[in-house]
Amino acid sequence: MGKYIHVSKSEGEVAVVTLDRPKMNALSSDLLLELAQVAESFIESPPRAVVFSGGERVFAAGAEISEFEDTTKAFELGRLFHRALGAIAMIPRVTIAAVNGYALGGGCELALACDFRVAGQRAKFGQPEVLLGIIPGGGGTQRLSRLVGVSKAKDLILSGRQVLAEEALAIGLVDRVVQDDAVLSNAILWAESFAKGALIAQSLAKYAIDQGLETALDSGLNLELRAFAEVFKSEDAKIGIKSFFENGPGKATFIGR
Repeated sequence: MGKYIHVSKSEGEVAVVTLDRPKMNALSSDLLLELAQVAESFIESPPRAVVFSGGERVFAAGAEISEFEDTTKAFELGRLFHRALGAIAMIPRVTIAAVNGYALGGGCELALACDFRVAGQRAKFGQPEVLLGIIPGGGGTQRLSRLVGVSKAKDLILSGRQVLAEEALAIGLVDRVVQDDAVLSNAILWAESFAKGALIAQSLAKYAIDQGLETALDSGLNLELRAFAEVFKSEDAKIGIKSFFENGPGKATFIGR
């Protein structure tokens, strides 16, 4: 547990990472460094699934603007964003952002680095950097366009406007909208459903999807083929295939190895 990042574990073996930098969880360099260290530890020793939360009132309202002093400082802060959020994206398990309140700027980029996003009804998303005369620097121009499409990403980034949860759901920015007081519990339950699954297969499938998006189709298909062959080394593959023949599909109890 750090100064700004708290890590706990649910009964279903899901790691819950909570941002705690009052009042708005502004993403300072110190917070980002803690976040990077936590995410990197999960790459080395993965939990069964991970939920990222900012608390009941705000997810994260953006970067710490007071650190935008000059080009050099901006570049250093941007590198920290890329390190932390890149590490989150590389966690070889399912990651879910549980978003209450504002997820703006760097906060939205943090949510984008996760595999899925659960939002409260009053959640607000946006990349408002252009309203300060700057642009997103934590991956927003790249991850948002890949998630919602180029035109919609340009709409949000070039206007700086905020979208409510229902519009975010409609454009594919979030995956679920629930009551505000049920965001964290819903995200944890969803994460726990993945935590019970074949973790090695999940990891390899996630890697194939994410890396395949960065390359040509033929290269992506070759990557998938290698991952497909690799997964048969896992104990879960043996368990799943044996269970299929003995009990039918969908009844295997996996051990995560």
